[in-house]
Amino acid sequence: MIDHITVAVSDLSKSKLFYEKAFLPLGFRPAFGKESVFWAFDIGNGCLFEIQQADSPPPLTRVHVAFRACGKAEVDAFHHAALEAGARDNGAPGLRPEYAPDYYACFVLDPDGYNIEAMINQPAVGT
Repeated sequence: MIDHITVAVSDLSKSKLFYEKAFLPLGFRPAFGKESVFWAFDIGNGCLFEIQQADSPPPLTRVHVAFRACGKAEVDAFHHAALEAGARDNGAPGLRPEYAPDYYACFVLDPDGYNIEAMINQPAVGT
């Protein structure tokens, strides 16, 4: 399942205002973000649609897609398989507490340089 998609925009403020208005009938609202960097819109079922300023620093790229994994081992296996398939590393598997306390993810760049992520955002079983 796709967890979130991020697209680069040329004018973040203008795009945020556009999506706020366009998403109103759908009930989608801004969830979080950082002025001049990115905004995430809650589109339901824990999924996000994100916009980022086109010149934001890595690990983001013009297109970013994050896939939900079933566990850390699956994130690790995705990273390994993607590198074996020719991807470039854009962030080894590990915790990303700057996103959320239990956010575990990896990032790879596909053959076109797009940022592809595998992630899980839930506490480890038994904790």
